Amino acid sequence: MSNNKRGRYENAGDDHRKRPERAEEKVRDRAHEARAMDGDHEGRLGALDEALETHSYPTTTDELVEAYGDYEIETQGGSESLEDVLSRTENQTYDSADDVRSRVLGLVHR
Repeated sequence: MSNNKRGRYENAGDDHRKRPERAEEKVRDRAHEARAMDGDHEGRLGALDEALETHSYPTTTDELVEAYGDYEIETQGGSESLEDVLSRTENQTYDSADDVRSRVLGLVHR
């Protein structure tokens, strides 16, 4: 094999044969999924789970506490009100029931 431009260009076509093929990564586009999280499978949110489905979004932590603060959520140590669980975080905006579920369940698992 020569070390000139022609040799390099001729061998350039062989590069694809030497490298293992990589599977194309697909980015998960949750906006097009029917439901990103299919509810609360473990039942930790109780009646709150259904209430979140009918709530209007976007919403904030403060709005959720005002509307559902007394709802009880099962925790590792028993149960807590939604207000107590969300008091561990700053006021933020949620775009869907799935966002709220994810945040609440994340706080409960701490």
